[in-house]
Amino acid sequence: MSHRKFEHPRCGSLGFLPRKRTKKHHGHIRKFPKEKKGEKLHLTAYCGFKAGMTHIVREVTKQGSRLHKKECVEAVTIIECPKMVVVGIVGYIKTPRGLKAVKTAFAQNLSECAIRRFYKRYRGKGHYKAFNKYQKKEEWTKNLEDALKVIKKRAAVVRVIAHPKMEDMKHLRTIKAPLVEIQINGGSVDEKVEWAKSHLEKEVRVGDVFTEGEFIDVLGATKGHGYEGVTHRYGTKKLQRKTHRGLRKVACIGSWHPSRVQFTAARAGQDGYHHRTELNKRIYRIGKSARECNDNATTEADVTTKTITPMGGFGHYGVVLNDFVMIKGCCVGIRKRALVLRKAMFPKTSAGENNAVALKFIDTSSKFGHGRFQTTEDKNKFFGKKKEKKSVKVQKKYAHLVKDKQ
Repeated sequence: MSHRKFEHPRCGSLGFLPRKRTKKHHGHIRKFPKEKKGEKLHLTAYCGFKAGMTHIVREVTKQGSRLHKKECVEAVTIIECPKMVVVGIVGYIKTPRGLKAVKTAFAQNLSECAIRRFYKRYRGKGHYKAFNKYQKKEEWTKNLEDALKVIKKRAAVVRVIAHPKMEDMKHLRTIKAPLVEIQINGGSVDEKVEWAKSHLEKEVRVGDVFTEGEFIDVLGATKGHGYEGVTHRYGTKKLQRKTHRGLRKVACIGSWHPSRVQFTAARAGQDGYHHRTELNKRIYRIGKSARECNDNATTEADVTTKTITPMGGFGHYGVVLNDFVMIKGCCVGIRKRALVLRKAMFPKTSAGENNAVALKFIDTSSKFGHGRFQTTEDKNKFFGKKKEKKSVKVQKKYAHLVKDKQ
């Protein structure tokens, strides 16, 4: 029989076709939240890097729930968000076929990590003329004013081009900065343009864009798994044990007519490294840089002086030194991957979902194995003074002889 005996929903959603590798390594925003009347000027997105996961204990405040006024343990993701630098302004007009760019103006001085993004093989500033005309102040000022006049006159939507400050992310060993277009919402077009102009070559922090307890969307590329078979890729049922020539396959890949394989048939191919958007991730904490404060992981219940970085650092990432965002649950991508955080398109509005977040404890124990200690001081207290190694003792014993020879 070529037909199945019982009805069964298809394996794998057709909404995610084609399942191929994404063109953008970092998140790509196609749509921004709609503007509301009377809003203040604000940016609608930010860029960060996934550091790792840990867990927290919080008190649930949800009237009518069984967990009301009780503690619960939840997994959280830490996204490191260095300062972002505004390097350009773009104006768009609305057409029947969507938005169309009218004019783009760049800042006078672009950092090398931003210029590298425009070239496949970058050989230094002296070899290229792309941004040289922006270096002369008189010409740049004139070009900027002309561009801004056009944007004010014709544009309906204003966005800024920004990138993370890669000088603060040296542990990633990345020399190209991800460039992100961020829409400005609130106010008139003239106000937006003036705001963007005043922020050219200036830094923006994640605390200026988001607030604690807010819902955000996370955009990025998922973890890649390469070329995978149909059983792993679509979750189809394995054939019986005695099947000739393999059982991790699909027995019937279509009807006799149409006499070709349809696109809906489950087949082997690329798995992972797809662009995905995850909606409504709640921000539990926006922490300050470890360079500014050494207690960004303390709470009212746990007053231990500690930073968000667990003992030994986050696996395959290291130490979180910049501002960070703590979101509930997991998110797309592997460690070190650039993610784009956007203000929620469809935020949750029910009263139970928008209660204040009361964190009681943030886990900073080692993520290598079963960590028992929250800080190095706790570990040293428990184990006491460590014995010196034999080699160190021998060196100290004969140190005076080495000095005499010298």
